Amino acid sequence: MPPPGRPRSFDREAALQAAMLLFWERGYEATALSDLTRAMGISSPSLYAAFGSKEALFREAIALYNSAEEAVGEHSLQKHPTARQAIEAMLRDNADAYVDPSTPRGCMVVLSATNCGPDNQRVQEFLAECRESDYRAVHSRLERAVAEGDVPAGADIAAIASFYLTVLQGLSIQARDGCSRETAHAIIDCAMVAWPGLVGASG
Repeated sequence: MPPPGRPRSFDREAALQAAMLLFWERGYEATALSDLTRAMGISSPSLYAAFGSKEALFREAIALYNSAEEAVGEHSLQKHPTARQAIEAMLRDNADAYVDPSTPRGCMVVLSATNCGPDNQRVQEFLAECRESDYRAVHSRLERAVAEGDVPAGADIAAIASFYLTVLQGLSIQARDGCSRETAHAIIDCAMVAWPGLVGASG
């Protein structure tokens, strides 16, 4: 919090939103402190006073990104009665977000620190943990499906979760490379054709 009698002269939430968009578009290492202060409309001392460091700001930006509907989470995975419908919805909802012209293309968690130098390994590891959380969310939904009899007990749900997370992350790369919404959904069509074989169902 700012010291008594010295309130912040900027909107912290708006500044964080601006930082998120910049990190999302350029990636962690390619975003300089001067880029951030310019986009956020604040000075370097204000940035450090409000957020602590560039890395701490980035972590808050990721938290803000993950609070939105495009993040893998309960909204997409839990609103449908079957695991197949839930996973398809997760893919399609995220694909639509990835190609939304109002935001940078692709997934911030996938794209913003795929390669980092030694000084920024913690950032890369942090995003790997975020992606692992996405995997656990899908795996948990599949566990629920097995318990409900929706997916056969013998299905390799770890492999299924990994497969669909790989598709999801690949869609992010495709979106950043400029693919259309139609192409993204065609990829998802192909991925869902694999569902019966993955779960060991006849159709």
